[in-house]
Amino acid sequence: MLKADAPVALSDLERDLYRRLVPQDHFLRRLLELIDFEPLRVELHAAYSAEKGRPPFDPLAMLKLEILARHYRLSDREVVRQAQVHVAFRLFVGLGLDSPLPHHSLLTYFRHRVGAQRLQQIFHTLLGQARELGLVRDRLRIKDATHVIANIAIPSTIGLVAQTRDQLLTALQPFAAAAVTQEQQRVLAIRIASADLPDEERLVHRVAHLRAILAWADQIPQQEPFHQATSRAQEQLRQTLTLAHKVLADREPDAKDKLLSVHDPDARRGKHGDYFEGYLLDVTMDADSQLITALNVLPGNGDEGADAALLIRQEEQTHGNDVAALSQDGSGYRGESLRELTDPQGLNVEVFVPPTEQPPTGKFTPEQFTLSADGKTLSCPAGQSTTWSQPVVNGVSFVFKASACGSCPLRAQCLSKPTGQRRAVVKNLYEAEYRAAQAKAKTAAYGEVRKEHPAIERKLAELVRWHDLRRTRYRGQPRVLRQGILTALVVNLKRMVRLLKDRLSARVEAALAGTVRAGLVAGG
Repeated sequence: MLKADAPVALSDLERDLYRRLVPQDHFLRRLLELIDFEPLRVELHAAYSAEKGRPPFDPLAMLKLEILARHYRLSDREVVRQAQVHVAFRLFVGLGLDSPLPHHSLLTYFRHRVGAQRLQQIFHTLLGQARELGLVRDRLRIKDATHVIANIAIPSTIGLVAQTRDQLLTALQPFAAAAVTQEQQRVLAIRIASADLPDEERLVHRVAHLRAILAWADQIPQQEPFHQATSRAQEQLRQTLTLAHKVLADREPDAKDKLLSVHDPDARRGKHGDYFEGYLLDVTMDADSQLITALNVLPGNGDEGADAALLIRQEEQTHGNDVAALSQDGSGYRGESLRELTDPQGLNVEVFVPPTEQPPTGKFTPEQFTLSADGKTLSCPAGQSTTWSQPVVNGVSFVFKASACGSCPLRAQCLSKPTGQRRAVVKNLYEAEYRAAQAKAKTAAYGEVRKEHPAIERKLAELVRWHDLRRTRYRGQPRVLRQGILTALVVNLKRMVRLLKDRLSARVEAALAGTVRAGLVAGG
C-alpha cells in the first residue's frame, strides 16, 4: 500500500551538514542541483496499489539507489551497505541521519514491480528534460549495438535435455505426483542402462524419455486438478511445457534459433565479431548531445538491422519529435528496413548506411535488366524478354529461354559458358532502396555523417567498460532489458550533468567578462 503522505524531507540541520561534508563539485551534488527527479514520482507511484499491501519504501529513493548501483558498479547488497555510511549517497537518496535503509532484497522486488515498460517511461521523462533544456536536437541519430554475454553455463546437448526433463517433472509434481515418481524411477533406470553407451545413443534414450513424458503431460492443462491449482503453478507448467517442446524441436537437423539453456531460455548464440551466447543491446544516440535517445534488447541472434525503425518510432511516439536522419552500420543495409525508414508516408528518415560491396563479375548485373510497369515482363540489354518467373525471398526470379540466350550477340557479357546456359535474373523488391543507398554513399554529406558515427562506439564502450554491461546481471530478456535501461539512464544523467555544467560555466565566464569590460570602460 502506497503511503498517502509525502516522504519526510531532510531537516535544515541535516541538509546543511551534508552540504558541508559533500564538496560542491561532487557528481551526486551536481546531479541533485541540475536534474529534477520529482516528476518521476507519479510514474513510480503508478506501480503500487493505493489500498493493498504493506507501506513500501519511498519508490523514488529506491530508484536513486538503483542509479547509484549502476553508476558505481555495485551490487544490491553493496549499494545499501554504502548508503549506510556514505554521506553523498544519503544526500542524493534523501536519507536523514536516522532514516532506515531498505533490505537489499527489496531492490529485486522494486525492479520487478516497476517493470521494463515503466522504466522506459522514466528514461524518456528524463530525456524529455534534456529536450526542454535544448540539449537534444533532431538533426541526426546514430545507431549501433553491442553484445551482452548471458550469465549462464552452456550445457552439452545431453545435459540440456536432462535439465529440461528434470524441470518438467518438478512442474508436474503438484498435478500428478504418482506419475512423476514413476518417471523419476525410469530416469535412474535409463541412466544405469546407458552409462557405457556412446553419447549419441545416450542422447537418443533421453530424448525418447522426454517425448514419452510430454505425451501425457500435454493433457494436464485440460484436467480438473490443473484448474484448481495456484496461478503460479499453472504458469510454471505452461512455460515448462513450451520449453520442453522447443528443446525437442531443436533436435531436428534444420532447426534454427536453438535454445541454449533452460535457466535463461531467451539467450541465443550470435556473432558480434566473435561468437557469443547472450543478447544484443541496440541503441540510438543524438549526434549533437551524445545522449542515448532509445534502446532495446534483442536475443544474441536478433535482427539488429530491422530494429532501427522500432527505435526511431519509440522516440518519436514518446516525444512527438521528427528525426531527420539516421546513421547506422552495414547491418542496416537491408531493403525492407530501408523502405520502412525512408517511406515518406511513414518515418521519412534520411538513412546513411554503408552499402555492401559486390565483387565485379564482368557480366550484366540485375540492375541492367528492365522490368515492365506491371512487374510481369523482364527485358535484357539485348532486347530479349521473358515472362517466365517464380517468387523468391524478397524478389522474383526471371528465366530466359535457352534459344534466346544461345543466339544472343551479347552472350559473352551475360553468361560464363559459350553454350548450354540460360540466364536467370532475380529482381529484388527493394532495388530502388538499394540504389538510393548506393547513390547516397557517394555524396559529400555521407562522408561528413560517417565522420560522426564513431561517437556511438565510444558511448557503447562507456556502457560496457564503466558500467559493467558486457555481462548480464540477470537472466531472461525482460530482466536484461531492465538492466540496459537503468544503465543507459545513468549514462544519460552523467552526460546531462556535464553538458549543463559546461553551459553554466560558459554563462558565468561571459558574465564575468562583461563585468570586467564594464569596469574597464568605467575606469577610462
